[in-house]
Amino acid sequence: MLDGREYRITVIGAGPAGAAAAISAAAMSMEVDWYDKENRPGGKLNDYHQLFPDRATADQILADFDGRTDAIEIKKHFGTAVNRIETDNRQLILLSDNKIVGSADAVIVATGFDFFDARLKEEFGYGIYDHVITSPDLEKILKTNPEDLRKEGADPVSIAFVHCVGSRDQQAGINYCSRLCCITGIRQAIGIKELFPSCKVVNFYIDIRAFGSGYEELYREAQEKYKIQFIRGRVSEASENQQHRILLKAEDTLMARPLKLTVDWLVLLVGMVPSCTQVQIDNHQCTDQETGFYQPVNVFTGSRIAGLPGIFMAGACGGPMSIPEAIASGRSAAMEAWQYLKDR
Repeated sequence: MLDGREYRITVIGAGPAGAAAAISAAAMSMEVDWYDKENRPGGKLNDYHQLFPDRATADQILADFDGRTDAIEIKKHFGTAVNRIETDNRQLILLSDNKIVGSADAVIVATGFDFFDARLKEEFGYGIYDHVITSPDLEKILKTNPEDLRKEGADPVSIAFVHCVGSRDQQAGINYCSRLCCITGIRQAIGIKELFPSCKVVNFYIDIRAFGSGYEELYREAQEKYKIQFIRGRVSEASENQQHRILLKAEDTLMARPLKLTVDWLVLLVGMVPSCTQVQIDNHQCTDQETGFYQPVNVFTGSRIAGLPGIFMAGACGGPMSIPEAIASGRSAAMEAWQYLKDR
């Protein structure tokens, strides 16, 4: 109920941004329908082990969201993928596979992001060699069974991380920085050292971009406390020897010298790309032609999707961002939707 009128708002996506938007909209007395293609909320948080910079478990954040969404009135439609929105006399019609599943006065799109497909960088051997994995793969291993990192019962001797796989890469057609790959690699490297203190851990990076609160401190801790090695350089090729160890050819760009390294595991820190489950909105071009992410009317002051009254975006569907940023974005989108309904 808003100013004596009932308004129905739909949130599409149940990750951190979608959860924050749904909770905030319900707290402002709007009727909330909450959709997600999966059968449970949480999005990628369900697969995360720890978060940065304090390394709290993802399960803690999930439990908080579950408790808050269960305590307020939100109609949950999980297992339903809304893939199209049509406008009809200021009413927004929601469709799933061309079937109408609901309607709303305003919609918040929070469909998140996908990880870059590392198979597109064939030189690293992902999908070819068993011991080349991505950062999301490693995250699942750390959460479910770290013992999988052992080889024939022995601790890994060495592990290498490669930064900026699918970010800042003109050959892959992705020029932007995904912002979170660096700190992910730093946190995961620390996790490896805690599990296997004698393991040598090396990070190959272009530039370390530790932009958030506590990120630079974690980077310093990785070097000083855990003795993790950071090499400013590029890995040009990965191959596998008869012992199923990974052979790396690289260049140390600070020392201007070639390097060869043999490791037990190679971890590719993959960037963020637009979600494959983006919602089509009438026949509008709603995404940035260069990046593919949704674009707001005003990048400084609003979250309404360009050219579409009543439709707002939240979280990483608008570009790479951290979980705290996504949560703040979800709350902001709910407030903007409330203001839009109040003024119309």
